[in-house]
Amino acid sequence: MTDRPDYLPGRLALLPGAEATEFVTEGLLTGRESVPSIKLNRVTEPLPHADRRGELQPVRDLVDDAMAYCRAGGLKVTQADAWLAPRLHAVLRLTRREAADPGFWNYLALGVAPDYVVWRHLAEPKDGKPAKVASDRFRGTYHKQAFSRLWWAAELFRDGADYAPVVAACGNQDILNTALRMSVINHRPTAQAVARLVAKGTVTGGREANALAGAVNASAATLMYDVIAPDHPDRDPRPLLDWIDEAETARQVSRNALPAGPAEEPAPELSVSVLVDYFADLFADAPVRGRDVAAAEVDADA
Repeated sequence: MTDRPDYLPGRLALLPGAEATEFVTEGLLTGRESVPSIKLNRVTEPLPHADRRGELQPVRDLVDDAMAYCRAGGLKVTQADAWLAPRLHAVLRLTRREAADPGFWNYLALGVAPDYVVWRHLAEPKDGKPAKVASDRFRGTYHKQAFSRLWWAAELFRDGADYAPVVAACGNQDILNTALRMSVINHRPTAQAVARLVAKGTVTGGREANALAGAVNASAATLMYDVIAPDHPDRDPRPLLDWIDEAETARQVSRNALPAGPAEEPAPELSVSVLVDYFADLFADAPVRGRDVAAAEVDADA
């Protein structure tokens, strides 16, 4: 099985896409080989800043604890997402501009924690083919790459400093995999309404999550959510910048309680409530495969 890197430098780095491709081998994707870490670190580029946010060990420790959390609790590997996403966001304290650099995520996946990527994303054998990780989990788009998807989920679903909606959203793989690709999730009240429906148990399984996401996305083509449920028009950037500056003196991210994100103003409660009701109605009318059958069975048993 793929091991943690033999060599871990003191700081994180950037690994450009062209260089990253060389290390995404068939042996790595099948979990049979480890990444040659010394060779990899010879082709990296330094981060554009020299502050504490670039320290590597806190990230590696967090990944180790995510795997230990699942193993100790007998949990599925998918359940690591809801635990790790808010804590990864809190430990990295990135701006969106910094998070948009794929070289940063390439390095986390290949230079810091390739063993985690294999552990989390190794697919089951199929049609006689060996178990394999999709290459875009190491080097891929923001909603596919193993660590980028978690950071962006935390960024888009957090409600100001509150990461609880992130836990709800990441606890449903279909919400995480589908909604993250929807541009409408950039509208904070929409993201909060979707997360709230999951947290309330209105939406549970994968089919229901896909039905909700599809209905929300389709409705957005004809109804402007930012008109019926406006966000704060002028969001103050200072809380985020202050939170980033506080990384210099911040304590270790808690493994038990949820950390606190930047002290930004939450999405307007009235707007979120309007969309919760609207999306609930959309979902009630959305086709969900198997829902009518289940309802008929309940009626028959009554």
